[in-house]
Amino acid sequence: MSGTGEGGGPSVDAVRLWRGLAGAAVLLDGFHALKHALRFGASVPVALTSDKTGALALAADLAPDVADTLDALLVETDDATLRVLVPRLHPTAVAALADRPSRVANLEALARRPRTAPVVVLDDPRNLGNAGAVIRLAAGFGATGVVTTGTLDPWHPTVVRGGAGLHFATAVERLDDGALPEGPLFALDAEGDDIRGITLPDDAVLAFGSERSGLSPQVRARADHLVSLPMRPQVSSYNLATSVGMTLFHWSAQHGPAAAKS
Repeated sequence: MSGTGEGGGPSVDAVRLWRGLAGAAVLLDGFHALKHALRFGASVPVALTSDKTGALALAADLAPDVADTLDALLVETDDATLRVLVPRLHPTAVAALADRPSRVANLEALARRPRTAPVVVLDDPRNLGNAGAVIRLAAGFGATGVVTTGTLDPWHPTVVRGGAGLHFATAVERLDDGALPEGPLFALDAEGDDIRGITLPDDAVLAFGSERSGLSPQVRARADHLVSLPMRPQVSSYNLATSVGMTLFHWSAQHGPAAAKS
C-alpha cells in the first residue's frame, strides 16, 4: 500500500490534488459511480481507494471494459486518509473526483430538436435520493436529460450517489420553470387521463410534481396534457422514482428499446 507520510509519492500527490479540486469537482462515491462515469466519458483527474486489489477484482468481474483504465487511474492510500476526504465512504472503498460536464453543452442537448427521447422534469423536488434515483432511471431508458426546478441541486453529492454516477450518461441541469425545454409537455397528475390510452412522443417533456405538493401552478398551467398512472383506489401516490420509471417504460414500450435510440 502506498503511504501518505513524508517523502511524497503517488498517494501524497493524489491526496494533494484531491484537496485542491474538492470544492468544485463532482464526487463519485463508490466503485459503481466511478465505473459508470468512465463508461460515459467523464473526465476524472483523481481516484483513490484503500483497497486497489479489491477494486480491480470488482472491475474484472463486473466491468472488464474499464478495468485497464481503473488500474491506471486508481491510487491506493490508507483507509484513515480516505475517510478524512470522504467521511461517508462507500463500502467499496473507492472515491473519485470528476469534472462537471459543461452547462452550455447540456443546455444545447436539452434544447436540440428533434429529440429522439423525452426530457424528464422534476418540478421542485425535495428529496436528494429520489432525484438521484430518477437520474439513474433516465440514463437507463436513454432519456435526453433530467431538469430540476426549485432549490434542489441535481449535482449534490447525495444525488450523484443515488444516481450511481449516471449523471454523465444524460444531460442534468437545474432551470427556472419558465425556461423548460420546448416540446409537448405531459404533466403527471392524479386528475389526468389514464396514461395507458396515451402515446408519448419522442420529443415529450415529462413533468413530475414534488413529493410534497405535486405540480406547481406554473408547470401545470403550461402542460399540454395531464396524464395519470393506474393506481388502486385508496392508494394515495407512488414514489417519485417509481412514477418516472412507469412513465418512461410506457414511452419505451411504444417506441422500442432504448438501445435503438443511442
